[in-house]
Amino acid sequence: MKRVIGIGETVLDILFKDDQLQKAVPGGSTFNSIVSLGRAGVPCAMLTEAGGDHIGDIICSYLRRNGVSPEYVCRHENVKSHISLAFLDENNDAQYVFYKDHASVSLDGVLPEIGKDDVVLFGSFFAVNPVIRPVVGSLLRKARQAGAWLYYDVNFRKTHIADLPEVLPNIEENMRLADVVRGSTEDFGYLFGLYDANAIYARVSRYCDTLILTDGANPIRVYTIEGCETYPVQKIETVSTVGAGDNFNAGYIYAMLHGMDDQASRIAMAQRWSQDVCCRLDNNISDELAAWLKNNF
Repeated sequence: MKRVIGIGETVLDILFKDDQLQKAVPGGSTFNSIVSLGRAGVPCAMLTEAGGDHIGDIICSYLRRNGVSPEYVCRHENVKSHISLAFLDENNDAQYVFYKDHASVSLDGVLPEIGKDDVVLFGSFFAVNPVIRPVVGSLLRKARQAGAWLYYDVNFRKTHIADLPEVLPNIEENMRLADVVRGSTEDFGYLFGLYDANAIYARVSRYCDTLILTDGANPIRVYTIEGCETYPVQKIETVSTVGAGDNFNAGYIYAMLHGMDDQASRIAMAQRWSQDVCCRLDNNISDELAAWLKNNF
């Protein structure tokens, strides 16, 4: 089986409901995806950075326990690992407060050698941060040249709008390098001021032919050069939506790795993973789903 390499930030997610502490678990957008893939038995590695503190130890231990190699986690002594506070509202959607310094991020450790049989999942501000862009950009370009399959999750937050003039060229290059771009209408509203799905694809298609466009509870749209297909979003009772989109990405990649070539099958698997994580307080798929996947694929 191919190896999946995640490139992204890592935080300690601390969840609150009604201002009461619920759980603390390592997280981060790409991190959540990679851990779920590892739990499902997919060979994975995570390129990220963490402090030389106890939280950094927790993060590396968590990766190992879930079948993900931590060999590319850059540890920095005398640097504190990042923390995210997630406050769940009445709909169990999260409002975030981040405690991290993007200017302190550094990737100065061992980097993966990415080959043509590898999959690369990358996204969020980590993938466009000017401080580490020379390293990340070079690695992504080498991956593209080697023939790896690249999945880019835009995941652009409102808090970074002031950075947009500086990072937009990096975002556009990421789209150009990717085989699949996944983003929400909210992402593209922040990036391009566009909210119409067809207009969004017209812009993204300058760089990448395949776009997965999500829009909350509204249908998912998958655009390719052959046209657009829509898929309804099943309504479920949620416990927490933290990690929902991250596990959607992981499920889509899992389906691709297991030979599901049609978009309907990939989206169905992506939604199954997303729904599973929404029914629990963890950021990753359940033991039950992981066991079912290992027994059936």
